[in-house]
Amino acid sequence: MIVGAAVLGVVAGTCAGYLVQADREPTALPPLSQPVVKQAKGEAEPLSAAQDRKVKMDGDLRKLLLSRPKGARENEYAPTTDGWVDLAEYASRYEGGPGDTFDGLVDDEFRRAAWTSWQVGETYEVHITLVQFRQENVVAASEWAENGHYWTGREKDTRSWALPGTGDGMVYVHDTPDRKPGYLPLYSARAHAWRGDVYVDVEIYDSKPIPKAKIMDLAVRQMGKL
Repeated sequence: MIVGAAVLGVVAGTCAGYLVQADREPTALPPLSQPVVKQAKGEAEPLSAAQDRKVKMDGDLRKLLLSRPKGARENEYAPTTDGWVDLAEYASRYEGGPGDTFDGLVDDEFRRAAWTSWQVGETYEVHITLVQFRQENVVAASEWAENGHYWTGREKDTRSWALPGTGDGMVYVHDTPDRKPGYLPLYSARAHAWRGDVYVDVEIYDSKPIPKAKIMDLAVRQMGKL
């Protein structure tokens, strides 16, 4: 009813305006010609690689990953040693059917993925993945970030915050750890975001609760690299 009233009000106001204008002398219109703005001669100066995000994204994707901090060591269980993750390896990370994930990545025009990981102490681990899509027919990077939001946000005892400077990027902290007999409790925190044709996935794991500040700092700095 409120919307209907608003529409009727606009229509009534328009009709009244027509009736008033019918009794007035026509108002002269301004001339159509406008001052001519001179076009700059020669070709426009191209953006530098630092200014042109496309140049950055089309280069070595691994160089856009955060560097391993001092005091941290390389993850001894890393699935790759050169920083690249192929389609099959990336699809295998998803639970509930890597075959379906593989097909989904193919349909979404998967291009490549870069990955880094490090450990601090015995239990603290960081994983960062950049997944790039061709995006010729599908705007996939934002869709994969949205998919990450859905699955991460629906876990129990999860807190979330907006990731500054990303529009719809989010960071998550899971307050309840995964527990298995014979193993230390496993706490986790995660961030999902995208920029251009790249989906960004940041993960932290530890045997003790992970502060919001840690995942937020990592995610903000990683997005700053893009």
